[in-house]
Amino acid sequence: MLSQDSLSRIDREIAKYPVDQKQSAIMAALAIAQEELGWLAREAVEFVARYLEMPAIAAYEVATFYNMYDLAPVGRYKLTVCTNLPCALSGGVHAADYLKEKLGIDFGETTADGKFTLKEGECMGACGDAPVMLVNNRHMCCFMTPEQIEKLLAECE
Repeated sequence: MLSQDSLSRIDREIAKYPVDQKQSAIMAALAIAQEELGWLAREAVEFVARYLEMPAIAAYEVATFYNMYDLAPVGRYKLTVCTNLPCALSGGVHAADYLKEKLGIDFGETTADGKFTLKEGECMGACGDAPVMLVNNRHMCCFMTPEQIEKLLAECE
């Protein structure tokens, strides 16, 4: 199901743990699988669980707990807006509402052209820079005013 390159990367993650605890690499293994496949279908999560010799339900527990894992297809740009209390008090809800209106979608939805998916996120550890947003789980954007959001959307080509 995964390429040899992805399996090699997972093997490198497994090697970081004691031999009898390879399941400790679950978070990295799911991230590697998602990077290759675009999202984690049920079969992908089960494949990773078998590869790590752990119950599939344990892999699902991880995949469903963290919002960095996508259990359904997402757009080319996944925008995750923090709406936890500090961000909410500092404009996170307003940033989310602005994106919803601008993109014409709600949390958990993707634009018709497949370009953007909007997600609601938990604390991203940057409360002093609120409101914050993650783009594709990798790029943190801070102080997301409507002007900053417009600039970000324009950069998403």
